[in-house]
Amino acid sequence: MKRLNGITLPFRKITDMKPIQPIGTPRYVRLPMLMHKGTPCVPAVSEGEHVAVGQVIGRAEDAQAAPIHASVSGTVTALTEFTAEDGSAVPCVEIRADRDQVLSPDCKPPKAETKAEFIAAVQASGGVGLSGAGVPTAQKLAAADSFDILIVNGAECDPALSADCRLMTETPQDVLDGISWIMKMLKIREVRIGIMKDKIAAIKTMSDLCSTQKGITVCPLPAVYPQGAEKVVVFHTCGRIIPEDQTAADLHILVLNVSTCAFIGQYMQTGIPLIERTVTVTGSAVRKPGNYRVPVGTPVMNVLDAAGCELETVNMLLNGGMMMGSCITDLNAPVLRQQNGLVAMKKYRPPKKSPCIRCGRCMQVCPMGLMPLKLEEAYEKQDLQALRKLHVSLCMNCGCCSYICPAHRPLAATNLLAKAILPENAEGEQK
Repeated sequence: MKRLNGITLPFRKITDMKPIQPIGTPRYVRLPMLMHKGTPCVPAVSEGEHVAVGQVIGRAEDAQAAPIHASVSGTVTALTEFTAEDGSAVPCVEIRADRDQVLSPDCKPPKAETKAEFIAAVQASGGVGLSGAGVPTAQKLAAADSFDILIVNGAECDPALSADCRLMTETPQDVLDGISWIMKMLKIREVRIGIMKDKIAAIKTMSDLCSTQKGITVCPLPAVYPQGAEKVVVFHTCGRIIPEDQTAADLHILVLNVSTCAFIGQYMQTGIPLIERTVTVTGSAVRKPGNYRVPVGTPVMNVLDAAGCELETVNMLLNGGMMMGSCITDLNAPVLRQQNGLVAMKKYRPPKKSPCIRCGRCMQVCPMGLMPLKLEEAYEKQDLQALRKLHVSLCMNCGCCSYICPAHRPLAATNLLAKAILPENAEGEQK
């Protein structure tokens, strides 16, 4: 089968052999009412109220939201506002932890005997995609009347991240339990688990566990970035191409991150909602790089402290990985549900861009076969017709073009801006 284009990145996964370890209960947490792709939740608590772990503090009022739960027990100290990535202000609940971590009596294993009951249980769990935009998981489960195949995305292709890899190595049964529930309730007969070839321990662990499971296959993926992109992992695991104007669900393909599947397995057994996240912390400013289990809402500063980060030396701090991570400017910013990495670097010098030399390297590495240099020209002219003809909406913003460009042109960022000016994307970029 033909392989999609991409780039080979320097191996920097210095944390892939570091076991997941808890950072403990923080002194306080901040829980924004928007930690998913969709509409904000409505605060369900008031200032001065005592809350328990797992208690609903953010009520989802439509299918485009996932309820938010307290990650610590303690007292609600304030209802404030939080600035989301798109610049909008959303409500935020601040809780001072009492360190007792008393579990809410509502945390009971859900009962699900039908597809509708299962989707309702996942909705109540606050489950969201644990990589990328954080689409509510229940929304993805209900996106099609039926699914032919489940693709479990365990690629984790960013050179800095290893949280998914450690989860597959340490707690593979949780992953299998989640897969089993999804197969049973959605009547899916075929499952492909995509893992990059360089994750030898994860491939062996998952292959051994699934060897006797009917319909489940572990698929080693090329060790090339960006294997984790939905269109890429679908093509490399089952050979199907997702058209420009369609999603995986339109082809009756369900794609879920491996950590999302593991959470479903845990939730169906314990009833404990999505209140913690495994975060890879790494970078040249970090003395104890590793994978840390973090209560959602914990200030970033606490996580960096646990990893021995030399804060005074940090020149660049990224939320997520090195290729698609976004900058963090506030150390008091909370860890969100969909956040899987923190990269703290001592030295960062923005590259100085120069005129395009027409080398064509950006076209050679683009997984979608796009022409980034032509897209840049069309965007500078604000030529919407040309942007459509060049299929800018297929761009995944993986960053391959920017990485390979010898002139240091910000091609991926330009494509993001280009998609935003198209009338059909007026309400925001669709991921």
